[in-house]
Amino acid sequence: MYSRKIGAGEPDPLIQESAPTRDQELFPIRTVSSLTGVNSVTLRAWERRYGLIRPQRTPKGHRLYSRADIQRIEQVLGLLDRGVSIGQARAALESQQRGDEAPTPAVPRRDRGPWGGYIERMIEAIGAFDEKTLNTIYNEALSLYPVELVTSQLIVPLLEELGRRWQSREGSVAEEHFFSVFLRNKLGARFHHMALNTHGPKLLCACMPTENHELALLLFCLAALTRNYRIVLLGANMPFADLPLAARRSDSDAIVLAGSVGAYWPALEDELGALVRRVRVPVLVGGHLATLHRDAITRAGAIPLGSDVPQALRRISEVLSPQD
Repeated sequence: MYSRKIGAGEPDPLIQESAPTRDQELFPIRTVSSLTGVNSVTLRAWERRYGLIRPQRTPKGHRLYSRADIQRIEQVLGLLDRGVSIGQARAALESQQRGDEAPTPAVPRRDRGPWGGYIERMIEAIGAFDEKTLNTIYNEALSLYPVELVTSQLIVPLLEELGRRWQSREGSVAEEHFFSVFLRNKLGARFHHMALNTHGPKLLCACMPTENHELALLLFCLAALTRNYRIVLLGANMPFADLPLAARRSDSDAIVLAGSVGAYWPALEDELGALVRRVRVPVLVGGHLATLHRDAITRAGAIPLGSDVPQALRRISEVLSPQD
């Protein structure tokens, strides 16, 4: 049973004679998506297919979520991050409510829930250069799981697996290029659609100089959009010298740089420090480069983010909204 619609003779919860208390506040789906990072398509799937949430409805059928609903969504996200599949989330929540002592065990990321299966299916489709099947699997994952989770537990491990297959000669460069083109097209279309509807702090995002692979940055930007950040995307191989002017003209609140490998790092350390001194906004560095050279990035006055997208977004939020 899902939530019933408000009947014609019943009061609309949005229209009350007295001001609602904080616990009685109701939020439209767009607001809930922004607050939780779970897109509206996924929220609807969690309701219809799994009965995880039961929002109220207006007379016109629009969903309205309470703070209790939002709290439940956050609980689901916590379970997913621990490796529980979306199909098992309801039983896990009910177990928690009963006070069962046995917690859901944490398992290694690559072995979590459905992700290994998704990776195997996508590898098979990529090996056959089957774009139709690949598209079906990709859309299925995005309809059931938040973008941040799909990024960190499916797309990034899949890209790493394709790289490993190429190095071990199990796969080919053609496979990697096929998937890169597919993913860039999918992410680009989604990025431009979502970018029109965000209103939060503005991030100027670019790849480090000599970094020609922008997929990881695009994945990060897509996740940031679900958190209501506005994005100015400059893409691959961005010279530091042009960033201060771009940051100033775009009125950005922070600069986010991405880098994958550290071979070129020694030559850029001084340049990063010079960039930090030339701008009036925080400079943050993500990707594997930030993990390899965390201390050096900090010495340069920038803020290392690492390569975990959800953690990076939390760190950015802390930097831009410091707690007193």
